[in-house]
Amino acid sequence: MKRKLRTLTAMAALAALLGGCAPKQPPQPASETRVLLDTVCTVTVYDPPDARLVSEALDLCDKYNTMFSVFAEGGDIWRVNHAGGAITEVDPRTADVIRLGLEFGDYSGGMFDITIGRVSALWDFGGSPAVPPDQDLAEALATVDYRRVTVTGDTVRLGDPEAWIDLGGIAKGYIADQLAAFLRERGVKAAVIDLGGNIVTVGTKPDGSPWRVGVKQPFAGGGEIIGALTAGEASVVTSGVYERRFTRDGVMYHHVLDPSTGMPGKTDVVSATVVTESSAVGDAMSTIVILGGGDRAEGLLRDVPGFMGALLMMDGGQLVRYGDIDFKAAG
Repeated sequence: MKRKLRTLTAMAALAALLGGCAPKQPPQPASETRVLLDTVCTVTVYDPPDARLVSEALDLCDKYNTMFSVFAEGGDIWRVNHAGGAITEVDPRTADVIRLGLEFGDYSGGMFDITIGRVSALWDFGGSPAVPPDQDLAEALATVDYRRVTVTGDTVRLGDPEAWIDLGGIAKGYIADQLAAFLRERGVKAAVIDLGGNIVTVGTKPDGSPWRVGVKQPFAGGGEIIGALTAGEASVVTSGVYERRFTRDGVMYHHVLDPSTGMPGKTDVVSATVVTESSAVGDAMSTIVILGGGDRAEGLLRDVPGFMGALLMMDGGQLVRYGDIDFKAAG
């Protein structure tokens, strides 16, 4: 028996030296999940699977969260909003994302307005959901006008001292782009960034196959999907009226607010998945398409920089596709 064991041990050692008969398994990816940006954020790096880089990327996400948050005291947006209309110096990236938000204000004809902060602060879709009083809403609406924001170099000034900037419609996408750039600069060849609905794929999968990104089934629990998109290096952003909502007296109220009324937008688009080169662009456009509705979607999407495709779920349950995307329905 001892001789037999020695023989088996020697054979195992030889097999290990030669690589064995079984195919070599790829290394496990490095991944970490944290609750940031008021959502669940996960960064997964496949090549090379460096846990330190993953942690640094999420630290960077936390830093941007402080800079861009309405409520992070001392952050750039908090200081702009509490400056009483005075010129405020900010980080160059804060100035950059504000400029981008203003551009989408122009592009959308005001449907996307980053000065909606006073209005959005009145709505609570969390612990104590409630519809704001009419008087409070009217006063907040009077401060909404992105055209009164001035960005000069790395300084920002609000034309209305009572206005508040809220970057919630674009910040996650911008941050996802920054994290992707950070990973690329450090030699990462394959990674996935998931910031609660904002997906960015970096490079290609180690085995050469395309990335598959699931599209959530609106109003369904348990992570059900309507299907999956096949994507190369791209951003996939999904926004929907089902994400943060509550019902009062038989009426559903959702978080996609119309800057012209201060109320949840009322259109026939339930969710919009936008595939673009830039996640910031996809983030803003997913909101704009929901507010613009199905009739305006094609016109709104046609001239978007880096646009690849879009998938809209309509209130009647039908799916509408735009652009060149590879989508396979579930089941």
